[in-house]
Amino acid sequence: MTTTFVLVPGAGGDTLFWHRLVSELAGRGHRALPVGLPVRDDSAGLDAYVDTVVAAIGDRSPVVLVAQSMGGLTAPLVCERVPVELLVLLNAMIPRPGENGGEWWSATGQAEASAAYRRSIGLPAELDDHATYFHDVPADVVAGYLDQEFAQSGRPFEDPWPLDRWPDVPTRVVAGRHDRLFPLEFQRRIAAERLGLAVDEVPGGHCLALSHPVELADRLEAYLRSP
Repeated sequence: MTTTFVLVPGAGGDTLFWHRLVSELAGRGHRALPVGLPVRDDSAGLDAYVDTVVAAIGDRSPVVLVAQSMGGLTAPLVCERVPVELLVLLNAMIPRPGENGGEWWSATGQAEASAAYRRSIGLPAELDDHATYFHDVPADVVAGYLDQEFAQSGRPFEDPWPLDRWPDVPTRVVAGRHDRLFPLEFQRRIAAERLGLAVDEVPGGHCLALSHPVELADRLEAYLRSP
């Protein structure tokens, strides 16, 4: 039975974010399903995001759920609703019970960690979005991706994360070696503190699916062989 990789995006919620990874996985004989989220709906909280992913999954099985960045708030909740073989957190937010997405940034020390990393590689502590997210993405890919209008409601960041524990699903944490938003050492610390897990490194920055789809697909395939 063929595994379906269900791809949950970060802020912006657009399926286009995954297009290079979808092509790479399809070329290897896998099924990949990118999910679009209700990012423009100011009434849509975490429940609505979870409902959207669950509806997209339908009766597909087996499922590997891959969650990018903000998708880390949604994907574990999906695991409580439908059978999931494996949850992969990709440069993802890892919430604690009762913590909302808005609180996560200060609770984890993300801003300080990001500024320190940037200084360590000779960059200003403050960068524009292009230098933060797309520094390692090919120019033609960036141009195509940025043709769309970015939108992300703040509504889902207001909801306390409702679980009292992490779901009982095998979980792997993948981090970009050169992520400027969530630096590698930051992700290692958060994964260890909150999940007791190590981090698997992949070359690239925050938007790995756009910048390094081959290496990311290699990692996902390795999980299929030894989840």
